[in-house]
Amino acid sequence: MKFNAFALAAAVGAVATPAFAQVTAPAAAPQVMVSAPMTAAPVPSVNIHAPASGHCGLFQTCANTRIGLGKGDFIVRLSALGVMPEDRDSSLRLNGAHLGGRVKTTRQVMPELTFEYFFTDNVSVDLIAASTRHEIAAEGVPGLGKVDVGSAWVLPPTVTFAWHFRPHKRFNPYAGVGATLAWFHNVSPAGGPLTQKLNVGVTGGPSVNVGFDYQVVGNWFFNFDVKQMFMRVHAWAQNNAETTKITAHDSLDPTVVGAGIEYRF
Repeated sequence: MKFNAFALAAAVGAVATPAFAQVTAPAAAPQVMVSAPMTAAPVPSVNIHAPASGHCGLFQTCANTRIGLGKGDFIVRLSALGVMPEDRDSSLRLNGAHLGGRVKTTRQVMPELTFEYFFTDNVSVDLIAASTRHEIAAEGVPGLGKVDVGSAWVLPPTVTFAWHFRPHKRFNPYAGVGATLAWFHNVSPAGGPLTQKLNVGVTGGPSVNVGFDYQVVGNWFFNFDVKQMFMRVHAWAQNNAETTKITAHDSLDPTVVGAGIEYRF
């Protein structure tokens, strides 16, 4: 009886042990690996043409800067101006009699101020203001050779209407036509026996020009311009007693070359 009871207890223990272990020691939950996409930190967009202060500097090209030139633009230009008289055709007379030789006028470089306004994207008008000093001489005069006549300052305001081929582009070539009115001031005779008095008459004529504007930065532009003016000058020199009078007629026809910086308002 004791043996049977022991065997029964052992059998019951053997059956109960796995069940107890299954209840008291549950299996660990399986680990799940989740692959999450990596997202980069957002990079703020930066406009290199828009200063943080919101103010566009004088020498900056900003988002609101207009490219090129067009209708309504007003330009002020400061240039270095080279004036090269051509003296294409000239004649000299002494007391009315034909005198051989020709007139020769020196070249000059001076600053120039220009104002320009655009009526349309393509059409503008400009006015140049400059004054240059030139020496005047008579060359090849029979028996005299070269005769210094004197010097004079010339003020030749020129109005030009131009057609611009590439409005609202950084590089904008143009061509134009206009007119020049020239008068002479601070006239000084050379003081020789034949040139103690000197007068130069007011003159004028048509002009043509070509050039281009190039936007450098912001509202600043570089300009290069060539004008050909057509004008005939009349001058006369006398001695103090006014017994001798030399008259000269000269096709001055200066070529005017300018290069400078301009600002758009």
